[in-house]
Order: sequence, then C-alpha cells, then structure tokens
Amino acid sequence: MTASESLPGDAAPQPPSRPKTPLWQKLMPWAITIACFAYLYVKISGAAAREGMGVAPYLVGVFSGVSWGEWLLLMIPYSLLFFLIDTTVVWAVVNWFNARLRYFDILPIRGSSYILSILNEQVGKGAMALYLNRRYDVPGWQVGSSMLFIMFCEFYYLLFWASIGYATQGDALPEQFRLIPMIGGAALVFLFFFLLFFSGRFSFGEGLRQRDILKAFREAKPWHYLAVIGLRSPALLSAVVVYTLALRLFGVEVGFGAMLGYLPVIFFGAATPGPMRTVAISLWVFLFPGHEGQMAAFGFVQHNFFIFFNAAIGLIFLRRANRELFDAEASRAAAVSDAN
Repeated sequence: MTASESLPGDAAPQPPSRPKTPLWQKLMPWAITIACFAYLYVKISGAAAREGMGVAPYLVGVFSGVSWGEWLLLMIPYSLLFFLIDTTVVWAVVNWFNARLRYFDILPIRGSSYILSILNEQVGKGAMALYLNRRYDVPGWQVGSSMLFIMFCEFYYLLFWASIGYATQGDALPEQFRLIPMIGGAALVFLFFFLLFFSGRFSFGEGLRQRDILKAFREAKPWHYLAVIGLRSPALLSAVVVYTLALRLFGVEVGFGAMLGYLPVIFFGAATPGPMRTVAISLWVFLFPGHEGQMAAFGFVQHNFFIFFNAAIGLIFLRRANRELFDAEASRAAAVSDAN
C-alpha cells in the first residue's frame, strides 16, 4: 500500500495548521509604502511651493512638458528587447537542467507569466514552473529549482553591474551607495562557499543537496552562473541607454556612466517582493534633488509602463499558453482513463 492509499476506516490526515502571521509583519509593507508616498508628497509639494503653484498644477506642467511620442519610441523597443532576452535566459536554464525545449516553446509561457508579475515577479516564475510541469511533464520541484537558480543569478547580475557602476562613478554617487562594495564582498564570500557546498566538497548536508528543489544548483557549474549574467547583461546595458535618453525628455541631464551606477540598484529594489518597488520609485527623487516633480513622474511612468506593457505582451500569448496547457491536461486524463 502506497503512502497515498488509506484503508476505509482510516481518518484522513489533517494538514498542520500554519502559525498566524504577527500583526507587525502584516502592517510593515503598508507602513513602508505609506512612508514612501509621504516622502514623495513632501518633496513634490516643496518643489511646487518654490514655483508658486499647487501640487496638481505643478505635476500637470511636468507631464505636459514631455514628448510622449519620443518616449514611446524608446520604451516600446526596449520592452520588446527585454522580453526576448528574458525568454532566452529561461530557455537556456530549462534546457540545462530540465528538458530540451525550443525557444519558441518558452515564449508563450514567459510572456503569459508577465501578467502575474504585475503582483509579484516570483509569482510569475511560479506560474512558469507550473506550466512546464503540466505541459512537458517536467517534475515540479525540479523546474522550481531552475526558477530559483534564475532568481539567484539575477541578484549577482544586478550586483555585478552595480559594482561596476560604483567603481567607475563612485565619487558622483550618493553616500548611501558606498554600501555596494561591502555587499559585493560579502556576496562573493557567500558564493564561494555556496559553490563548494553544492560541488560536494563538504561532508555535511548531503540530504539537502539531493533535494529536487535544489537540482539546478547541484548540477550547475560556475560557467552556468556566468552565462546567465552574460545573457542578461545586454538588457541592462540597453536600459542604461534608454533610461538616460528618456530622462532627458523630462528635462534632467545625466551621463551614461552615472546611470550605470544608479540603475542596477534601482532595478534590484524594483525586483524585490513587497514594498521595495515603492522604495525604488521614490529613489529617483532622492538621487536627483531639485528635480522632484520630474523624477517622481519619471520613476512612476518608467516602472509602470514596463510592467503593464509586459503584461500586454502576455495577453498576446495567453490564449496559446492556455490552449497548450489544457490540451496537455486532456491528454493526461485520457491516458489515465485508458490505463484504467
């Protein structure tokens, strides 16, 4: 008798009750979000007062001064390029550690997952794992390990470029950016022992290493980590160019080198679950004092256009992804029925 079978008189096992989340943990994201918006309001209202205007007319003036046609000519190609590069990373990692799939097999699910990424990027990756499990019979925990591997590499990818930005433009960056070398040093030490652990150099932790959820880390070689950083890097370098040119449309001049220092840190905050996205938007205002209205508008439209345009890309692929998923479910059900 398998573990999933039970005798007629057996009572069904009850799942363990989950501990209640402390109230302060529930309230903290809201508190951080409110604090960020309060910070933005204070800064914008101060800038409006210096112009002798109210907040609403001041912001209307900021938005009306932007050439939105030129801005769209920058943002749409960049968003499409990011989608293709992002799909390339998922395709490569899945082929390394899970199953041999074509690039065009990954496009629909990567695009569709952007819809869920409106709420949380990690939820979008979870949807990709579920799709690959149902559509291609890739074991769920193993494909989940690939999604974890991608997220792990994304941290080092952003930190790598933030470190380069700091090394080249450290004197021009705000004092708070001086944490980057310390974070980078600690991250490299951690990565060194992390790679040793998963290469089996340590005698302890064998049971942990063999778990399916860590399959990608167990099989990955150092070049896999470097390859993900290399595959993703064109997206960030193109973002540096696009964001620098877009910011000039808002009337704020910044060099490409300085933007290379700013952008990885801001992207890291925007990719972090919870209220950190709000922190990332408000960081633009902090980085460019004297341009509060322009930077608040810039941070808001850049971040939200990117998220919602990607979701629109997902809508294009959603029907195909759903059809393939349901066809796979129907085939699986038919196979089970024939077996019985």
